[in-house]
Amino acid sequence: MSESLVEQVRQKYAGVARSGLSNDHAGVRAVAEAFGYSPADLAALPAEANMGLSCGNPTATANLKPGEVVVDLGCGGGIDVLLAAKKVGPGGRAIGIDMTHEMIGRATQNALKAGVTNAEFHLARMEAMPLADASVEVVISNCVINLAPDKPAVFREMFRALKPGGRVAVSDVALKKPLPGELARSVAAYVGCVAGAIAVPEYERMLRDAGFDAVQVVDAGTDLNAYAKVEAGEGCCTPAPDPTVSCCGASAAAVPDLHSDLTHLLTRFDVNEFAASVRVFAVKS
Repeated sequence: MSESLVEQVRQKYAGVARSGLSNDHAGVRAVAEAFGYSPADLAALPAEANMGLSCGNPTATANLKPGEVVVDLGCGGGIDVLLAAKKVGPGGRAIGIDMTHEMIGRATQNALKAGVTNAEFHLARMEAMPLADASVEVVISNCVINLAPDKPAVFREMFRALKPGGRVAVSDVALKKPLPGELARSVAAYVGCVAGAIAVPEYERMLRDAGFDAVQVVDAGTDLNAYAKVEAGEGCCTPAPDPTVSCCGASAAAVPDLHSDLTHLLTRFDVNEFAASVRVFAVKS
């Protein structure tokens, strides 16, 4: 993936961070619940922590324990960091990594609103985390690794940061079979977490090549079309409330609406035929 495409991904998520998208919207709540968050999970967090960007709930499968240090790759508005911080307790620490200034700002504000003091956020790429070697017990991530330009580098960095015996519990999108050419070449589909996904066997191989054991990539069985639950005017897959502003938070005349393009593509392709929401597990022996 070229740096120009990386920048388009950054701009798209910056726009979501600047938007009013939140758990206050019924459609956004429905998306989060479809991918595994309970109403109690969501009610315990600031509304702005949920923007309907998940494809799973890694905090529900990571078996987090009090006192552990957990890092969330691509933390967004902080939904998983804040949930993890509560699970690891005051003796533990939850760390969010994101490459988007606006997401880091939104997550920091959400931690303050929630009164969470054992969370911290860092502006960085997943391929180069500002963490010491062997410094965390758990790595989580939620629908973000598919966007990485160099996935083997991300997996090597995860392995480096984990302590011996540390574990991975990631939610992501993976391919069940090759995408049609139009989807595979689409920038909108890449930004929308589809075209950058890799096949399940490739995902497993890359994790093993990075040094991980006990690797599993399991189809979660959820419907990726759940994103359609976000109602008109409530998310980036639908027209923005202000017609002069696109999903990316810039002038609609200057920045194409990548999510509208993706929505158009997905009306012609059943994404569930080609891709799946997966739960990824691995251990650093």
